[in-house]
Amino acid sequence: MAQTVVEISGHIIDSLILPKVLDMIVGLGAEFDILEIKIGHRRTDPSYARILIEAPTQELLELVLARIKEHGALALDEIEESVEFEPAPADGIFPDGFYSTTNLLTLVRFKDRWLEVEPPEMDCGIRLDGETMRAETIPIHKVKQGDLIVVGHRGIKIIPPERRVPRGAFEFMTSLVSTEQPKGLLIQEIAESMKSVRLQGGKILVVAGPGLVHTGASPFLVEMIEKDYVQILFAGNGLAVHDVEAALYGTSLGVYLDRKIRASEGHEHHLRAINQIRKAGGIRQAVELGWLTKGIFYSCVKKGVDFVLAGSIRDDGPLPDVITDTLKAQEIMREEVRGVGLALMIATTLHAIATGNLLPASVKTVCVDINPAVVTKLTDRGTFQALGLVTDVEPFLRELCQYL
Repeated sequence: MAQTVVEISGHIIDSLILPKVLDMIVGLGAEFDILEIKIGHRRTDPSYARILIEAPTQELLELVLARIKEHGALALDEIEESVEFEPAPADGIFPDGFYSTTNLLTLVRFKDRWLEVEPPEMDCGIRLDGETMRAETIPIHKVKQGDLIVVGHRGIKIIPPERRVPRGAFEFMTSLVSTEQPKGLLIQEIAESMKSVRLQGGKILVVAGPGLVHTGASPFLVEMIEKDYVQILFAGNGLAVHDVEAALYGTSLGVYLDRKIRASEGHEHHLRAINQIRKAGGIRQAVELGWLTKGIFYSCVKKGVDFVLAGSIRDDGPLPDVITDTLKAQEIMREEVRGVGLALMIATTLHAIATGNLLPASVKTVCVDINPAVVTKLTDRGTFQALGLVTDVEPFLRELCQYL
């Protein structure tokens, strides 16, 4: 029988971390015995538990330790144990047994010091630099032959986010608010969180799909940009094209937004919009030339809001501003998300998931879509901190702007 003792501390009771750890131990086929437990008396007090884990085999014990580590549990014999690492065998290839990161705050023990891995990002490896004493996440395509990459699970500590008893939208961020639930209070709390982020100097990231234009919600996003509640915008070719089409022709996909009727030859409008921007050389140039005088991207240019347009295989055109190299777009997005305090993902599936993969778990994240599958897919892929609202984007943004 293989066994070890682990300890776990923090807000492990009110955040339900301790019962999750115990349930995971039993669910994997091991057994536990709580050797010591200290429960905090006040909301701000941390709790502590020391747990003996027994498993039929050493292999199962290692699996249990790897799984519960994601909740902050650490074996006592690991506290002073150094992290293991191996050189990358070739460019773009991790060594076998590499440690796959989460988006949680992670530390590695190296040369008798705990080093914080920066920045937190899921589905990466960890590269060590012995000279600078730095540990950093690195995507697989960026690794170079000889880079020291962390392997195994020893000498790694994960700090889960503290989830206290819920008293607001972001104090327990794993829920999905359906179409049948009242959302007014929640939207108000989202607005208050956005105000707080801006007061603290943080950035707000909006990830948006073309549904914003189709539903007539664009003016509310423009209002948020004008009021300094958007610092970064991630989107694809679609949002930009239909925003420009609406600005130049008053239509979206050939349908007049004010009259909801199809324009004569309206199916050509989006291509004519693309052609006009390509003739100008780009969105910013079209604004400078006076060809583009309103809309989401006009306001972005005027307010100095950074935008990243990541392309896809289905794009028409695309616009000159669209980054067609997906790895290049990913790198730019990875840089832009640093310093983001809140991410608002609206009516987009692929860009929301892509952005969620880049965000640390500490970033407050809201996903709004009329399709509940989009919201659940985002959380299923690891962005567990996302708060999902199943609703149409136009009434959501209208009410959000009222509170802002």
